[in-house]
Amino acid sequence: MGFNELQEFLDRGGPVLLLIMAATFLMWFLILERLFYFRVAHGDVARQAVEEWHLRSDRKSTYAHWIRDKLVSEVRQKAEANIILCKAAVALAPLLGLLGTVTGMVAVFDIMALTDGADAKAMAAGVSQATIPTMAGMVASISGIPFASGMNRKAARLVQSVEDEMEIG
Repeated sequence: MGFNELQEFLDRGGPVLLLIMAATFLMWFLILERLFYFRVAHGDVARQAVEEWHLRSDRKSTYAHWIRDKLVSEVRQKAEANIILCKAAVALAPLLGLLGTVTGMVAVFDIMALTDGADAKAMAAGVSQATIPTMAGMVASISGIPFASGMNRKAARLVQSVEDEMEIG
């Protein structure tokens, strides 16, 4: 698909399609950032937390339990960063598609009012503005759902493994 075809598609879908495209880019940026973090950076974060715990001589006191909870919490916070934003972008895409549907149908009704319903070709442009954003929003959302839910499970597993390595007493 060349630039001209993309521009034609964006023109047919109306201005809301640009918002859907921006939300999709944001969603995939956040997904790729989390995948990169899990693949590259999380190991070091987890290793540092476990090493800090193992360097402690006291692992039985209440204070030691607080330190352990703090270390696990820091690992959890880093592992779960941006997951909520990613899920929000997944949920936002179909809503933007619905906004495109509404604006497209408003355009159809405007054309019908101006032409008394006699210009079917002009109405087709409004129908296109109504359907393309709906489809684009659904496709964008569906493409991100497996990753968004998978990231939650992955973060929980990684944090649990760090917690398991920090034995008490």
